[in-house]
Amino acid sequence: MKCGVRFCGGCNPRYDRGKAFQRLQEHFKDRMEFSVAEEGVLYDLLLVIGGCTACCASHSQFTFKKMLYKMWDESHTEKIIDGLEKEVSEI
Repeated sequence: MKCGVRFCGGCNPRYDRGKAFQRLQEHFKDRMEFSVAEEGVLYDLLLVIGGCTACCASHSQFTFKKMLYKMWDESHTEKIIDGLEKEVSEI
């Protein structure tokens, strides 16, 4: 399963976005392919990682088949893991 990842610009981060993303990568090792989202690539899922409640990173330029996930707080990590687990189990 391919998951495109879009980070915000980091102008006002309230948590370590990279650390949260690393946790996701470790959790889904060998089950999900994460890559920085690129235009013109079709992803199964799209994950937008914002640093604050604005979660302002644009994402309409990316294409995905199933679901868009957004996180803007470290506490969202578990919810994202739960949601992605459901996606992986449907394969």
